[in-house]
Amino acid sequence: MVVSLGLFAGINKQELNKLDVGALMVKDISSHEMLYSKDAYKELHPASLTKVMTVLVAMDQGHLNKTVTITKEMMKVEPTIAGYKKGDQIIMEDLIKAAMIQSDNDAAMGIAIAVGGTKEHFIEMMNAKAKKIGMNHTHFMNPCGFDEENHYSTPRDLMKMAEYAIKNKKFNEISKINQYTYYSQNNHKKFFVYTHNRLLNRYEYAVGIKTGYTSKAGACLIARAKKDGKDCLIVMMHAKEDRWKTAKNIFEQVLNS
Repeated sequence: MVVSLGLFAGINKQELNKLDVGALMVKDISSHEMLYSKDAYKELHPASLTKVMTVLVAMDQGHLNKTVTITKEMMKVEPTIAGYKKGDQIIMEDLIKAAMIQSDNDAAMGIAIAVGGTKEHFIEMMNAKAKKIGMNHTHFMNPCGFDEENHYSTPRDLMKMAEYAIKNKKFNEISKINQYTYYSQNNHKKFFVYTHNRLLNRYEYAVGIKTGYTSKAGACLIARAKKDGKDCLIVMMHAKEDRWKTAKNIFEQVLNS
């Protein structure tokens, strides 16, 4: 089902209807209007969009200056990793930045085990947080976004998550960072992260927030752009189109209308 709203906002619904995407939502945050919605309640794998929730749960706990000692269990992930070694001591905020900016899975797993005590308890915390903010068609099975049968969300729920996240000043600061260098506390090992979000490099009004990709989820994106008091959020799942070009075109329609 496709529902197209707010045509006066400049959204070309015929163009968006033709896009080869599993699901898509566009919201004008400044006016609280949902401008376009395609399969808003379709349950799909969210890939690394999951890490937004991982980071939110970590931020809820505070203690972003705490030092996390990397364990063997934190390293049992693939394919995108920072490359930590057992015993490396990393500041929690640096783990958060690595998980958000470069989508490093060892950083996300490090956050989960450090905050939750165990991965399993952290996943319970993620699901409790999701329910608390109204994500009623979402279930997480891991903190990274790996494809699992019962790991799913919907565009509507991810939009709720994004709207909640952007109320957090620290989250906004991190989600728009292009690149970042940090060091382990005990051996001064250098780590460098670079964003997968090409909008941050190519579109001047982009301000975050998270990309994702797996073979089952396809290309996923939560994107945000701001211009002259206008503020637009896009949730895109299972995109077979060029997600960067698609998002930029949508932003141009909304922000210039």
